[in-house]
Amino acid sequence: MSKRRSFFTLILPVVFIISLSLNSCMGEGQVISKPDEFTRVYEAGENTVIRAIAQTFKDKGLGNVTIHPEKHQVESDYLIQDDWRSKSTARVKKINWKECEVALSVIMEKKTSTGWEMRRLLGKEQYDIFFDAIDLQIYQDLYKVR
Repeated sequence: MSKRRSFFTLILPVVFIISLSLNSCMGEGQVISKPDEFTRVYEAGENTVIRAIAQTFKDKGLGNVTIHPEKHQVESDYLIQDDWRSKSTARVKKINWKECEVALSVIMEKKTSTGWEMRRLLGKEQYDIFFDAIDLQIYQDLYKVR
């Protein structure tokens, strides 16, 4: 029992310090010059994918959502909170009769003395959460009982 207690006494402060340093890096984000963009392919029609993206943006509370059918794009308005603002954009590209590629970009900006500065706060894991939510919405739309 004492060995276990001494192990936790040594390891807990190390884990705590590491998690604090990781959180402090994520708080301000890394300054970037162009927004990150990740892609995923879905087996669904273009209109179904566009509707699913718009609904996912609404469900996630990303602000007012606008669909631009001529550009095959869905985007949200800027959502401002304190010194931060964010905007989400998704472009849909038809690959073939049953597949579409979605390119998703979430722009996060921090207000500074020189203006709005783009920062990286989201990683691939957070984008994967968005993509999974879009995937779920596509299936819900496809299998709705009408």
